[in-house]
Formats: sequence, structure tokens, C-alpha cells
Amino acid sequence: MKSYPIKTLNDSLHKTNVLKQNEFFLKQGEPCIKIGKVMKGILRGFVYNNDGEEITTHFYQEGDMIVGSYIPNVNISMSIEALSDCEISVANYSEVMSQVNKNREITKIITNEFQKLNNQLQTRLVSLLNLNALDKYKHFLDDYPGLLNRIPHYYIAQYLGITPTQLSRIRKEFINKCK
Repeated sequence: MKSYPIKTLNDSLHKTNVLKQNEFFLKQGEPCIKIGKVMKGILRGFVYNNDGEEITTHFYQEGDMIVGSYIPNVNISMSIEALSDCEISVANYSEVMSQVNKNREITKIITNEFQKLNNQLQTRLVSLLNLNALDKYKHFLDDYPGLLNRIPHYYIAQYLGITPTQLSRIRKEFINKCK
């Protein structure tokens, strides 16, 4: 991952990193020492199930904050991989958190972004437990507008907890209902 300095909220905290497709921003089991904001590109968060298969849990796109844990330096339980070439504004997580409650702007940004991530997590949990595949797909479209044709559909199927074949059928059903 290449790093280039940029002017951001606090020049001493942030720099821009270039992440190539299939490179990792964070890996499962490593300490969460950095936090980022996607400037360009798409990433996905994923975990492994008991059979060692990847399960996509989250997508990150332009404007999203990327963090592996709400607590700095804790080993993370998921990996975050670039699905395209990305530019990410990256900061040392501990340094950013040390500025919370000292710097109003940083406090506001972190609070808003953590609330957004928490809301996405809550919505996803309720969706997985209570909705049928079509409704999960509708939520995906609402939560990730414009992402449908930017990522491989098998990642969307993984995210929804269905097979790619089921996703194809659901997409057809959704299109027919919208006509």
C-alpha cells in the first residue's frame, strides 16, 4: 500500500493510502491500529464461517469510514479487502481517539460515523433474522445505492445469505414488480 500526504481535517493525523484491488486494509486477528475513510473505491468486510468459507458482512464505498473495531488496538474479527483500486484517508486509530473530546470537529466526525456504522449493523442484524430474500435485497439497494453494478454479484449473494442463483431469481422478481 503506497502512502501520499494530503490536506485533511488534521494534517498530522491523516495521509492518503492507495490500496490495489484484492489488497487488505485490515486482516482478521491483527490489532486494529488504523482507521480510514474511503475517498475512492469499494471494499468489503468479511469473516470466515465454521467451514472456512468467506461471508461478506459489509461494504465500504466513497465517504464511508473503515474501522475493524470500536476500540483501538483490539484484534479484529473480520478482514477488509479492496474490491477495486482504492484511495483511503488513513490515520492512526489511537491518535484519532486521543483527540476525541479534545477536538470538537473530530469528536463530531467519530460520533456520527460510529452511529452510522452501528445503525448499519443493527439494520443488517434485523434483516438477516426477520426478512425474506426479496426484502433483504431491497434493503441492500437502499443501504448501498449505486453499488449493484460495481461489485461481483456473488459478494452480494454472500452478504444476503443466499446463493448467486437465488440472487438472480430475486433480481428478476424485483425488476418485474417495478414494471
